[in-house]
Amino acid sequence: MTKPLIYISRKIPKEIIVPYETKFEFRMWEKENEPVPRRVLIQELKEVDGLLCLLTEKVDKDLLEAAPQLKIIANMAVGYDNITIDSANDRGVVVTNTPDVLTETTADLTFTLMLATARRIVEAADYIRSDRWEHWSPYLLAGSDIHHKTIGIVGMGRIGEAVARRAKGFGMSVLYHNRSRKIEAEKELQAKYTSFDQLLKEADFVVSMVPLTDSTRKIFNREAFGKMKSSAIFINASRGGTVDEDDLLEALQTKEIKAAGLDVYTEEPIRGDHPLMNLTNAVCFPHIGSASIETRTAMLQLCLENLAGYFYGDGPKTPV
Repeated sequence: MTKPLIYISRKIPKEIIVPYETKFEFRMWEKENEPVPRRVLIQELKEVDGLLCLLTEKVDKDLLEAAPQLKIIANMAVGYDNITIDSANDRGVVVTNTPDVLTETTADLTFTLMLATARRIVEAADYIRSDRWEHWSPYLLAGSDIHHKTIGIVGMGRIGEAVARRAKGFGMSVLYHNRSRKIEAEKELQAKYTSFDQLLKEADFVVSMVPLTDSTRKIFNREAFGKMKSSAIFINASRGGTVDEDDLLEALQTKEIKAAGLDVYTEEPIRGDHPLMNLTNAVCFPHIGSASIETRTAMLQLCLENLAGYFYGDGPKTPV
């Protein structure tokens, strides 16, 4: 039997794919920090049976039509808004993602954003780096407490629940809004279900954990920021498209809200001259939500397990 041909759209450690070399023939884009050009991806997909890709690859109808033998896409992410699912379904192409394995790591990062933004950690580090620290004073770089405040989580999926567990450790009150109520989460975490508008009005920290869909696109806009407390801090560790960045920028500049901590953006990557980077009340991370060595390795291994399950087992482990 001819081994299925798998294309990997970014350079990954050789030792991760070695155990699968008896099952598959692999081709790989040989650059770690640069996405594969679309023209190269189209050329490579003409012969492949499977694709292991990242969020940086836009797998749309045109790309799928250029891949007549493609049977499965293993997306190295929980979200899959980079893939046109309807077009994949029309062609009988299976799509998989990597849920669960990154839940706790992403929740860690989300809480890190909260801490860094509330306590002005990046600003404080830069204060020393620029040699401005001359005296101690009572309100030098004074930020906001997190403990015993109210967190409002929009999107109570696996990661949202993990963030809520961390919030309870800080003695926070937990509000949440979701498409459906999570009764078990309410019991376990004493979380209170509320409307989106009420959450915005009451929360000291508004945390976006929703996937990007037609219904969530730009839900955090001028109207939403206008309903938040002037002391509120906005955190986005889900998808950049859930936020109207122009409206967020205005809300931060006018101090309509106190601050924002962001790991995702409408268009990525952002550059050093992005307007948000000029604000002291915005903390910006480069989409590193799941970026621990352990978790990124587990995500890649799950992608390979999905490919192996499809071609040699009872099906992929985590189909979309």
